[in-house]
This record gives sequence, structure tokens and C-alpha cells, in this order.
Amino acid sequence: MILIADGGSTKSSWCQLDEAGNRVYFNTEGYNPDFVKTAAVADSLDHNLPDNLPRANVTQVHYYGAGVSSAAKAEVLAAAMRQTFPNATVTVDHDLLAAARALLGRKPGFGAILGTGTNSCLYDGQRIIHNVDSLGYFLGDEGSGSFIGKRLLRDYLRGLLPEGLQEIFQEEFKLTRDDILDRLYNQPLPNRFLASFAKFTYDHNNISYCREIVLQGFETFFENIVRHYPNYQDYTFNCIGSVGYNFRDALAQVAKDHGMEVGKIIRSPIDDLVAFHEAELGA
Repeated sequence: MILIADGGSTKSSWCQLDEAGNRVYFNTEGYNPDFVKTAAVADSLDHNLPDNLPRANVTQVHYYGAGVSSAAKAEVLAAAMRQTFPNATVTVDHDLLAAARALLGRKPGFGAILGTGTNSCLYDGQRIIHNVDSLGYFLGDEGSGSFIGKRLLRDYLRGLLPEGLQEIFQEEFKLTRDDILDRLYNQPLPNRFLASFAKFTYDHNNISYCREIVLQGFETFFENIVRHYPNYQDYTFNCIGSVGYNFRDALAQVAKDHGMEVGKIIRSPIDDLVAFHEAELGA
């Protein structure tokens, strides 16, 4: 039995795959090693894995995670996985490789993630060959949920939301300035907090302000990141993530404006990632 997981900063989507090809899907929290330690990951797995999952029968774990940018970061998660699945060979890779494999399989091309955070790459069918650093939510992550949420919160705190929207936001969230600043500067996972407000722009997409800040986020993503890939217009634009998927019409519009044909835009890579590993097992 093998486990395959796509781990974002907010949620991890898992698939349990047995020898007969049967699939069982489940979710746990997301585990970004920039923000969590091995002990916390092990504790979360212990409490969130399905009760009927036979942990001792797991022989392989393939976990792809946000923030897995080095061997040391990967080991933060791998150590927790080995503790949880004592008989398994554990492989931890970057979620960007998961995106590339899910979007492109073994074909070369361009792939991106637009979810809580942002990432992108050129992929040669085997490995990532070029990456423009997204720099995280402090300095970058253009076009992501955290980027859109940051713009929304900033305008809200400054009283710059359009008439009516300011009151709707206040009524829905009931957050004071001190509440927001405490969550951002004193509480864990501020990137996840910021990204949670992207849904507000989706729910109020009939208001031009909400549509505009999403378009501006994607425009900044292309200007600061996508356009810096060599010959980027030679590739189709392929993307994974809730933000890219939910706002795919706006994303396609901006991609077209920058001369890129849109390829595959999906919410989650897990189905395509499982298919990739099934093909590898059968190879």
C-alpha cells in the first residue's frame, strides 16, 4: 500500500492506493516546514489520519509539500512520516514538482501554483529546470490568496473599500484593527489567515472592486514572475490551486493579454498525481 499526498500550506490531500489499484481519499492539515516542526506534524497526523488506515501496512509515502525548498526542510516532514509509518520508504518533494507532474506528466512545459501562495517553474519532463522565486508572502507570492487577502485587508483597515463593501466586510468578519494585526504579527500561520480572505472577493465577484483586485493580482504575477521565464510565450499556461481555479476566467484573460495560450487549470493535483505514480509503478 502506498500513500500519495499533495500538501499545501492550508490542507493536505491524500490518496491511499492499494495493490489492486483501489483509491481511498482523505485530508489532513497542510504542513509547511517554514511554519511547523516535526513534532507538530507527527501529532497532527496521529490525530487526523483515518482510524481505519493500517499504518503498518504502508510501504511507500510520496509527500509533496509547500515550503519544501531544501533537504533540511524536507527532513522536517520526512521524520514525522517515518515516525507515523514505520515500515514505509518516505519521499518528500516540493509541491512544485507535484504540480509539474500532475499538469504535464512526463512532457516538458510551464506549470504554476496559485493557492495560499504562489510558485511556478519550467519542467523538462523529469525535473524542474528553472524557477523564478516567489519569495513568500512577505516579499512576493503575487497572485496568490495571501496576496489578494493582503490587498483586501489593507484597503479595509484604511477605509478604502467601496461604499457598502466596507460594511459587508465588517459584518461578516467582525474584526477590529487590533484583531487583524494580532493575527498577522503574533499568531501562527499568518499566510493562511491572509489567504482566507480571497474567498470574500469570490463571493462578491459581482462588485467591480473585487474583480479588479483579482485581475491586478494576476497582472502582477505575470509582470513580476511569468514574464521573467525565457521564451515564456512558447509555452502553454498550466496552473494548479484554488485561487487559479476559482478565478480561472480572470487568469485566462491576463494570460492571453501576455501572449500565453491557456492549457490545464485544475483545483487540486491529487487525481493526476496518483495517475502519475500508477504509471510509474506499471512502467
